[in-house]
Amino acid sequence: MNDNEADSETPTVRDYEVIVVGGGPAGLQAALYTTRLGHDTAVVDRGGGRAAMMLDTHNVIGVTEETSGNEFLQTAQEQVKSYGADVVRDLIVDAERTDDGRFRLHGNNAEFLADRVVLGVGFSDEHPDPPVPRTGKGLHYCLHCDAYMFIDRPVYVMGSGEAAAHVAMIMLNFTDDVDVLLRGESPEWSEETDEQLRAHPIDIVEAEITGMRKSDDGWLEAYEFEDGSVREYRGGFPMYGSNYNAALPDQLGCELNDDGTVAVDESMETSVDGVYAVGDITAGHNQIPVAMGKGAQAGIDIHYGLREFPRDLEEIRENGPVDAAETPDISSQIRDAAEAFPEARAPPIESPQPELADDD
Repeated sequence: MNDNEADSETPTVRDYEVIVVGGGPAGLQAALYTTRLGHDTAVVDRGGGRAAMMLDTHNVIGVTEETSGNEFLQTAQEQVKSYGADVVRDLIVDAERTDDGRFRLHGNNAEFLADRVVLGVGFSDEHPDPPVPRTGKGLHYCLHCDAYMFIDRPVYVMGSGEAAAHVAMIMLNFTDDVDVLLRGESPEWSEETDEQLRAHPIDIVEAEITGMRKSDDGWLEAYEFEDGSVREYRGGFPMYGSNYNAALPDQLGCELNDDGTVAVDESMETSVDGVYAVGDITAGHNQIPVAMGKGAQAGIDIHYGLREFPRDLEEIRENGPVDAAETPDISSQIRDAAEAFPEARAPPIESPQPELADDD
């Protein structure tokens, strides 16, 4: 059953070739590929996520800076649906492999059956305790996305671990005014890192934050500390780690890396045949373009495994040649969606007209 609108009131079973769990950039990119490659696909999205929190979109070629995360994702969802996929608002809470080798996913509102599953479930950042500014207004979680905006401006890095120390040193590539805010905690980085950090022009602030000052537009201007000092900042990066959403990969038996990410091969397939993982739930840079590339790779590999043609020569020898009635191997839903695109329509064939002889 394929409906473009989710029925959130009546539990039902939805059957697809591909189910993508998670509606972030990686999951939506995977769905775009599998749908345009002719496979009935649904994106099951609970809403929210790290991309949805973005006030602006950075480092995505062709997407302007003022595009919010929600606008970016909404456009992507509309693209996916326009090609014939379903986007369903639901939360998948359980997943299992069926006796026939398919996958059954249990949501709060429906159950889903699929031949292939793509997990784009991501992670959540560990957030610092208040007082802190709004995310995107002086509190930033992506160094590679946001370092550019802090060129020659005062920056903090919050945390007491290895990551905080190294990010602080990295930020010296962009500004000469960098502080590490321990917030009353003791440093947990190694002795070697401590020696390295203190050899850079970085202040290590031990005192806890007691208040903050913001401009009229909500941007952070300064933190107030319990020792009575006030330090000005344009923004900074909290480095407290990540919580990977590994419940579904674990239920399906996917191998995990030591850091909690899902182990995948170069095609983004996990240790479980037919289950793929894309985006921030996998190891690597947590960037929208990187996530989209992983989603595209998974979509292509899924197509290689699901496409009906070319039919295997051994099967042809056993069962005979392909009957023309078996083609094309596309569902009516995707065929109907393709009709809406002018480029999918063949131009009219103009038969040559016979030349008439001139009457003398």
